[in-house]
Amino acid sequence: MTAPVALDHPAAPVVGRPSRDGGQSDAARRILAAAGPRFYAEGIRAVSADVVMADAHVTKATFYRHFPTKDDLVVAYLTTVAAAERAAVAAWREHLAPAEVLTTYADQLTAQACGDGFRGCPFLNAVAEYPDPHHPVRRVADEHRTWLRTTAAELLAALGVPDADQAAVQLVMLRDGAMLAGTGVDGVTLARSLLEAGRAVVVRSLPGPVG
Repeated sequence: MTAPVALDHPAAPVVGRPSRDGGQSDAARRILAAAGPRFYAEGIRAVSADVVMADAHVTKATFYRHFPTKDDLVVAYLTTVAAAERAAVAAWREHLAPAEVLTTYADQLTAQACGDGFRGCPFLNAVAEYPDPHHPVRRVADEHRTWLRTTAAELLAALGVPDADQAAVQLVMLRDGAMLAGTGVDGVTLARSLLEAGRAVVVRSLPGPVG
């Protein structure tokens, strides 16, 4: 849910200039497929447009026809990752109870945080590289962060948590911390710790005495 996803994910939006039938063009697909892993592994600002062009085997004219600036490509990259994560959560919400959605998210998160090639949350990484809150890249990252809190609040409200917004902030903080703690921590310990901390937030937020 946090690592870059393939452009052919069912939820992926069309990026770059569409093909004649309105679908995803092959050139833009190759550009994003080349850029995404590099942005995630090396840092967005560290990867030049020229490197992406070489990896994607496209000319400058082709690159800039689809992405007038590198920032447009970064926005497409983050939008694609966000779309996949939102689609996954939406699918869980259709079939699982609110508590199960939260635990499923935690399970997926810890599995990725302990996996090879994990480099943290791509949206937090983008926030660190783009401090200007008005920058297009930063806006995409902030919008997804807002979606995380809003979705968590909706699930918590369904569980009967009165101040769901406040509890949602706490759960997202736990999410962010788990990504940092994943380095050097085995998956079982990380998963157990995240679930226990998350349950503690929910239990202490519910009305009535805490036992």
